[in-house]
Amino acid sequence: MQISDLPHPDPGVPDARSGPRFLLWLGRNQLGGQVKSLCWGLLHFCGIAGLPFAVGMGVEAVVHRDGTRLLLVGALLVVIGIGIALGDTMLHRTAVTNWITAAARVQQLLARKTAELGSALTRRVAAGEVVAVSTGDVEKIGWFVEAVSRFLAAAFAVVVICVGLLLYAPALGVIVAIGVPALALAVLPLLPLATKRADIQREKAGRATELASDTVAGLRVLRGIGGEELFLSRYREASQEVRRAAVRSARMWALISAIQVLLPGILLITVAWYGATLVLDGRIAVGELVAVFSAVATMMYPLRHFEEIAMAYSFSRPSAKRAARVLSLVRTESGPAGHVEAPQPGGDLYDPQTGLLAPAGLFTAVVCGDPDLAGRLAERLGGHPALDEEPEDRPSVLLGGVALDELALDTARTLVLVQDKDPVLLSGTLRELFDVPASRTVEARSALAAAQCGDVLDALLQSAPDGVTDPMDARITERGRSLSGGQRQRLALARSLVTDPEVLVLDEPTSAVDSHTEARIAEGIAGLRAGRTTVVLASSPLLLDRADRVVLVHDGAVAAVGTHRELLHDEPRYRAVVTRETDEERRLAQLAEALTEIEESA
Repeated sequence: MQISDLPHPDPGVPDARSGPRFLLWLGRNQLGGQVKSLCWGLLHFCGIAGLPFAVGMGVEAVVHRDGTRLLLVGALLVVIGIGIALGDTMLHRTAVTNWITAAARVQQLLARKTAELGSALTRRVAAGEVVAVSTGDVEKIGWFVEAVSRFLAAAFAVVVICVGLLLYAPALGVIVAIGVPALALAVLPLLPLATKRADIQREKAGRATELASDTVAGLRVLRGIGGEELFLSRYREASQEVRRAAVRSARMWALISAIQVLLPGILLITVAWYGATLVLDGRIAVGELVAVFSAVATMMYPLRHFEEIAMAYSFSRPSAKRAARVLSLVRTESGPAGHVEAPQPGGDLYDPQTGLLAPAGLFTAVVCGDPDLAGRLAERLGGHPALDEEPEDRPSVLLGGVALDELALDTARTLVLVQDKDPVLLSGTLRELFDVPASRTVEARSALAAAQCGDVLDALLQSAPDGVTDPMDARITERGRSLSGGQRQRLALARSLVTDPEVLVLDEPTSAVDSHTEARIAEGIAGLRAGRTTVVLASSPLLLDRADRVVLVHDGAVAAVGTHRELLHDEPRYRAVVTRETDEERRLAQLAEALTEIEESA
């Protein structure tokens, strides 16, 4: 595959059972590129392996004053030089192609997995780790895939040189044949320690990246409470830990590199000293000594690839493990997803786990005393059960009697849209923000009006460059950081309303707005979604009062159903959540009610 053919039409289904298995899977998917790189590598390294023998033959020709033989050796050196240059050029080209295509494959797999899991991904994997996997880890994985073919070619060249020396000059070839494996294996005892230190460094770097990401995301709030210095000091401390871990790791790799230089030097000295002794004794010719010495010196180049493959695997193994962990996450494990027909329009939404029923065409509000439970319930209603639950413990949500997690992902998301309590706004114009898959029956301006975004449009227009007169052409900064939390929340709500799905699930859509705006938003949602199934997880009386029916979920199950006013009067647990009533206040209210009844009866 060529770089111009990227991206891959289909990156495939990865073997994500472990890091090594994932690396092996990547290699198998690039056999063609690996074979090309190996062939060019063999040409390059075998040309290098042939140089010492050609030089030795040339020295012998000079010693014996054989001009014809010297000309032949010169021609042979020209051919070897061309082979080395051509092999090196094409080896670099094919190896880099392998690197880039492997990295592109991994990035496509990660992007596909991120789109499949949505916000559920960061509930199992920290955002900083996801960033580390999709950036630095991808490069390390590509490095190992690229280095394999060069290592195999270098290893073959080393074997060729050792065998050639045994045949060409047995007396010295034995020393080389014994010394070279010792050189290649000398650093193996140090690799586990080097790998451990490298893993510690990457772990600390991941934590520092996550801390930096969280700090940048909350910079507006930090400035408001004067917490910049506190988080700056935390990041400075984390950064210093990364530096110290990197220094410890670098020291170990420096020791390995030093051994790779020292031991070959000792071998060279041994060959030169013993070879000179053999020449003086007349047991070998001068040309043979030159050939053997040149071969050992030349062998240092392919031997470096032994160190490189060890480093590449050491760095890529934990990276592949992290990538495999992300890629092994699944949307659901229950049912043959994608093999079920979509339900007919107008079906009820039902969650067997909690007993929650949202009748078709009604505005249903759900009250949960536990905010975490509300978030998990919202995800489950969208066909994304909690990933940390066993499949048998998480029955699928049904829409019109059809299990959502058995539908194709695109179909499920078309039918049910979930907006979590912390939606993300991407940078771009407001028009681009609303350019989302939708039924096209709700216009952007109607959705903006229902979400009470008038002041947001004015703010965007005021900050827009000269010449921009339509607020839809105004640009939103990254994640909408130039807007307040309430403004971002309302824009996200308007975007969800524009899609006009069959079922819309909103998790605390008005938590960051004032009560007056919240009342108008509640009215806008009820009006715009009339006749469509809407589920809102909230505890605000203003939203609850606009709902057709309210459901109280307590301890993971439906505890009461009714209107807001009915539950407020008849259900103490509902009243405690909605009014924030304490136990002491509840007892006083009950006492006052009892006294009133006694007075009335008297």
